[in-house]
Parts: sequence; C-alpha cells; structure tokens
Amino acid sequence: MKASRRARLRQRHYGRMNKAGGLNLVSLMDIFTILVFFLMVNSSDVKVMQNTADVPLPTSTAEKDAVENLTVQISGRSILVQGREVARLDGIEASDTHIAGLSEELAYRRGRWAEVPDQGLEVTIMAGKETDYRLLRKIMQTCVDEDFRQVRLAVEAEVRNG
Repeated sequence: MKASRRARLRQRHYGRMNKAGGLNLVSLMDIFTILVFFLMVNSSDVKVMQNTADVPLPTSTAEKDAVENLTVQISGRSILVQGREVARLDGIEASDTHIAGLSEELAYRRGRWAEVPDQGLEVTIMAGKETDYRLLRKIMQTCVDEDFRQVRLAVEAEVRNG
C-alpha cells in the first residue's frame, strides 16, 4: 500500500510540473511589433555621423540635417579620412600650406569620380573645438586644392524641446 501511495504522490507532483508555466507568444509578438514600429518611425529623424569620444565638437543651432559624405577627422595627433590615418600632426611644419598625406588621399578619392561637379566635391571636417585655427585652415586649404570645395564643419546639434 505504501508503494502505491508513493506512486500516486509522485504522479500528482510530476503532473503539476508539466502543466505549470508556458509562454504567451501572442503578447510577446505584440510587444516586438510595437518596438519595431517605434524604431522605424524614429530612426529617420536624425542623421548621425560617426564620432569618437576624443573629439569634443562645438554646438550648433542649425535647422538643416547633416549630410553624409567624406569625413576628415582630427583625432589626437592624427588626421583621419573615413577613419583611416593619412597624416600625423607631428610631421606638419609651420611653413606648410597644405598637408601632403591628406592631399594624396583626397587626390585618390577624387580620381574615383568619373566627373567632378563644377561646385566641387563635398567633405566634412570633424575637429574638436580646441583645434588650432592654423591647422584647421591648412586642412581646409588642402581640401579646396584637391577639388573638395564644399567644406562643412561637423558640430554637435543642440537639442530643442518644442
């Protein structure tokens, strides 16, 4: 009799474990649908440019959205084009009017275009607000000399409520 009582208790115990739980997939699918819809709607409002934490950008109140194009970045002691180092700030002399490594990279990228527009190609310069103006001027002059005449300076957009 003890064996049968033990068997009944065991069966009752395992029966409860099999019935308990379960996952309601309908409500989970509803949540993911709402999340995907929210991300799709809000992803088209902002243009985000790749930035590293070591370049503190100045702020701006411009109404126009950012345009994604060729990016020249001053990061630490390097000048980067699309994230690739092309020149070191240590190798730039005070008497230089343009930057050789940057000039070569821009010439290469210009050569990939079938035809350069009359107004020139677009480039965005991403430099920290503490960047020396003479260096910034040399970079801008190098860009203009290589037919990248539509020069934009990257800034941090000011967030507005309203």
